[in-house]
Amino acid sequence: MAEPSRRGILGLGLMAAAVTSCGARHPDAAPVPHRSDGGPAAAGTGSPGTDGPGARGPAPAHHAAGKDGPTGEQSLPGTPGWEITDPGPDAAIEGFADRVSVLPGEAFGLHVSTPAAAFTVSAYRMGWYDGARARLVWRREHVPGSKQAAPHVDPATRTVQTGWQRTLAVDTAGWPEGAYLLRLDAEDGSGRRYVPLTVRSAVTAGKTVVMSAPATWQAYNEWGGHSLYNGPTGGLATRSLQVVFDRPYDYDHGAGLFLVYEAPLIALAERLGLPLAYTTGIDVAREPGLLTGATTVVSLGHDEYWSPEQRAHVVAARDTGTNLAILGANCCFRRVRFEPTALGPDRTVVCYKAAWAQDPGYRAGAPATTDFRADPGADPESSMLGVIYDGYPVDAPYVVSSPGHWAFEGTGVAAGASFPHLVGVEYDRVDTAFPTPRPIEVIAHSPVVCEGRRSHSDTAYYTVPSGAGVFASGTMRWVEALDAHGPGGGKADHGIDSQAGDVVRKVTENVLRTFAAGPAARTHPAQDNLAAVYGTA
Repeated sequence: MAEPSRRGILGLGLMAAAVTSCGARHPDAAPVPHRSDGGPAAAGTGSPGTDGPGARGPAPAHHAAGKDGPTGEQSLPGTPGWEITDPGPDAAIEGFADRVSVLPGEAFGLHVSTPAAAFTVSAYRMGWYDGARARLVWRREHVPGSKQAAPHVDPATRTVQTGWQRTLAVDTAGWPEGAYLLRLDAEDGSGRRYVPLTVRSAVTAGKTVVMSAPATWQAYNEWGGHSLYNGPTGGLATRSLQVVFDRPYDYDHGAGLFLVYEAPLIALAERLGLPLAYTTGIDVAREPGLLTGATTVVSLGHDEYWSPEQRAHVVAARDTGTNLAILGANCCFRRVRFEPTALGPDRTVVCYKAAWAQDPGYRAGAPATTDFRADPGADPESSMLGVIYDGYPVDAPYVVSSPGHWAFEGTGVAAGASFPHLVGVEYDRVDTAFPTPRPIEVIAHSPVVCEGRRSHSDTAYYTVPSGAGVFASGTMRWVEALDAHGPGGGKADHGIDSQAGDVVRKVTENVLRTFAAGPAARTHPAQDNLAAVYGTA
């Protein structure tokens, strides 16, 4: 099965394909990456700008983070032309950062390989910017290029390793917090690539926390021929048992899953003017108190790979009143462990899956790196999410079942309202065979048929004694649909039309605004309806 997942607004693509079985156990399915294999020349793909050697480029906004995020940031003009539409050949230029995230003012290293004599690196902060979606914060031109060594594969774990030398040290002084794409442009015009980076928030109190999911991006990354899903044979026998951040991403021109599953939500949240903080799941795992006082934690699109520490810290935040918005499906399905590489801590994602017993870390006493719901140490993710992953692949209409729920306010939907293609490609449902928080409301109950098995995708909302509310969309296409503005029926946005896009945008706005106001149960306690929906007491 192949699933085109094309963001029409950016002209970027991601393919999802798999040989799977549909059911409560997650199949080892992996996207077939949209590789950067060149294409016709397009506008906006040349060397971006004419700053002198070593220039820092446009001055960043030197504003302290205020109650509405970086003060004044969204009032600044965006920078058109940041998109890569013609990446050039695979090896024309590519790179990675030696930090997944940095605090403002911290430095990081860029490791770049290119046969070009020189390249330009431009740092774009991603957001709304009156629809431009990015602002140029920093640029360095005429960086000497060099072709780095070919990668090698560790025979024990089939991990792709580069050993590349650092090309450039980058100082982030003056960079506002946020999600960034660094754009690498070979100055001979041969190629262009992205490198993602989060400039993270040190404090999240009083803010909606955008929690990026780079561990999942890396799990699916097949740069060098191996991911946590596939190896050269295209199957499990040669897949990696652990993967590292010390390599480029081979899809979406180096952006990982960011443009598909995260950028649309960031654009919406910044357009709404919400007080935002930025972090990654890796940072949440490492820093137990990072989420203290946060109003909301947002999990985006496809956020499958979590460490036990990340999960424990998110649950602890929920249990002290922080709301959770799960805007995707298949969240927190895999249990992983982070280990260091030569470049720093937490740069290895370990997940042996069915081969967990072979994991040296498990033999030394660490939790098994397999599915959270599986033994040993089974701890189904539904106790945090309310919903649980149920299957892949599906393509189905999204069906509203509780139009009077506050999340649908202002949408004008009626009971039974149906929005084609919004459910897919993976989906979640409420299933009381697994631990399920109560009270819980199912507000959209969408019939699906997954490889012959009839089931439902559920959008659900539950509340807990701390006052926190938890919203789960139940479909992986939720964030992508934020950018659905067309007539539907084609390949763009899976055929999702503007009517579905309007509903998703409004529901997301309702959820984010309500959650930003504080513990949602105080004003919007869940009204349990499982008896009516599933006949479950």
